[in-house]
Parts: sequence; structure tokens; C-alpha cells
Amino acid sequence: MTILAYRAEDIIFPRRLSAWKRAMDVIGAAAGILLSLPMCAVVALYIACVSPGPVFYKSKRVGYNGKLFTMWKFRTMTCGDVSAHRSRMKALICGDRRDAAMTKLDDDPRLIALAGFLRKTCIDEVPQFINVLRGEMSLVGPRPALPYEEAEFSAWHYARENVVPGMTGLWQVSGKNRLSFREMVALDIRYSREMSLWLDVRILLLTLPAILRQLLDHIEAKRSKRGTPIRLSEQ
Repeated sequence: MTILAYRAEDIIFPRRLSAWKRAMDVIGAAAGILLSLPMCAVVALYIACVSPGPVFYKSKRVGYNGKLFTMWKFRTMTCGDVSAHRSRMKALICGDRRDAAMTKLDDDPRLIALAGFLRKTCIDEVPQFINVLRGEMSLVGPRPALPYEEAEFSAWHYARENVVPGMTGLWQVSGKNRLSFREMVALDIRYSREMSLWLDVRILLLTLPAILRQLLDHIEAKRSKRGTPIRLSEQ
């Protein structure tokens, strides 16, 4: 993937918040909350039963124009030290793994039962409809970085913050965890430059197929790890 040329104006002049985008966010988030309430109740009850601690995971994220906000998710890990994740992200952003794919650690011992399913289907991210309603996130945009991730950014990386972060985006429908951090940022900047109603609609339509591919890849990886042969009828 070609990395976009760095432009100072991408950082100095953040994109204005569009009325059409905000209207789409409010309508979409409100509908998403109403439609997902039964599922959210089941997921919340499940998490409470299998893992002691809060049902929701709330973390500080870097939003539009560098402003911090609290992002909501369903908790899929036990509470613990994040130093391993911090070191791994540093290596992916500016270290010796800059060109490596941003695969998630599915064998992390802190993961609760069925965490893989919740994460691969993005069910754990459904509470972010609250962030969208509050105007801290959009339905479509770059994924918001953690403060310690932003601390490792190069100058051109900050251009991804000139649009409101999103629940889904160009990165998610273009390969997601198969891409490197640099490729993700390039896609984020491309989105910020080309943002339009049609592009948002296109990304939203491509999100569900992308989630299904991610889930199938997760199932295949699990079977391969157990040494179970995969029949053609199951692919």
C-alpha cells in the first residue's frame, strides 16, 4: 500500500464537522441503541456471570483535534497491567515491528471466556453508540488512539486526528489487523481528505461483510490451532 505524502495542512487545518455527518450519527446511534438493547442485556449478564468486575470497560482515548474523551466498551479482559500492550504498540508504531500486521493477541491470558467471539464480531464495541450520541465519536472515522499510543506518534500521524474518530472506518473494511500501523494511518488520512456522505455510506455497507470475514478467519485459526481439518463445505 502506498503511504500518502505528509501535508502540514492536514494537521493545521482540521476538517469541519459536517451537518450531514452529525445527523447521520445521531439517527444511526439512536437506532443502534434501540435495536441492540436485548443483545446488550444478554452480553452484560454473561460478563457479570463469568468474570468479576465491571461489565463495561472505560478508557481515555484521543479524539477530534487531540481532545481526550472516555470511550465505552463491553469488558472482555480481566482488569490488570497494560504494560505489555503498551510495549507492543510502541514496537508497532515506531519500533522494530513498524511493518508488521496489527494482529490482536487472541491468546492473552487476561481474556475472559468467549472474548474472541465478542471482539471479532465487534459486539464489545456496541456501547460506543453512546459516544456517538455524545458527539465524541462518529459512526465512521479513524479508531481513537490511547494516550500512550499517541505519545509515540511521528508528526504525520497526527493528521488522523483532524476528523472525529469512528466505530468503523476505511481501515476496518480494508484489511484491519492484516495491515501495519503505517498503513492504517495512511487510510485514516485518506479518509479525512476524501470524507463524503457517499464514502460514509459505502464504508457502513462494507462493515458487516468485513466483520463476517474477521469472524470466519478467527474460527479457521482456532480450528487450525487444534489441528482440526477444515472441509470445503465449511469454508
